[in-house]
Amino acid sequence: MSERVKLTIDNAVATVCMSRPEKRNGLDPDMFDGLITMGKRIIADKTVRAVVLHGEGKGFCAGLDFASFLGSPDLMQKLLERGEESPANMAQRAAWIWQEVKVPVIAAVHGVALGGGLQIALGADLRYVTPDAQLSVMEIKWGLIPDMSITQTLLRLVPLDVAKELTFTGRIISGTEAVELGLATKVSDDPLADALQTAKLIATKSPHAIRAGKTLLDEAPGMSRADALKLETALQVTLLGSPNQTEAVQANMMKREPSFKDPE
Repeated sequence: MSERVKLTIDNAVATVCMSRPEKRNGLDPDMFDGLITMGKRIIADKTVRAVVLHGEGKGFCAGLDFASFLGSPDLMQKLLERGEESPANMAQRAAWIWQEVKVPVIAAVHGVALGGGLQIALGADLRYVTPDAQLSVMEIKWGLIPDMSITQTLLRLVPLDVAKELTFTGRIISGTEAVELGLATKVSDDPLADALQTAKLIATKSPHAIRAGKTLLDEAPGMSRADALKLETALQVTLLGSPNQTEAVQANMMKREPSFKDPE
């Protein structure tokens, strides 16, 4: 695999960088493979407590690089193949794997996040965007529909009519409008710096509680009221009296920084 996607880990924060700046990080086969590979690596590393996802150069991700698939229908077919370890096919998993990651993922978006690039950002838990970022559900421009897990991400963030308007028109919206619509979390002049700051703060909290919180907020919306309430209780029971929960209480009472242990 080429160095399409770079991973660094520092003080429990993983930084994932899409690195194809000459193509505004357009999605070619190696980029798809790199995103999935790095997602799997983070899932397996229990020392990681938060993740920041960003693009090198002038943009986050310009979407699918059609030219890289021309003349090779086998490559395009590979994107539609579903593996045994996830309900998502390869194209979908490049975006969806950030939901499979057990810890919070923050996308730092600047420049463009178009088509598949936007869907990768939507796979993150939080999105920090520059005011002038350009975001679009752009597939309609090519006579296609968005198919990189957007049904599981966009519809959780915005009302159905807003999702339809963005999908039917393919219009480009700014980072400022994205926040107004609920598509993004926060406008920032330096989203990467702000994302890293938030990730570092998350990394100081109990990793068991953070993981449980992500599970709760991801799974509860699709449950019945009764099942969601049961999930709250079940997850809380796993935390109460646990070593990290006890450490959080003691650290607060003693007014010192907590020292948490990573999941086994």
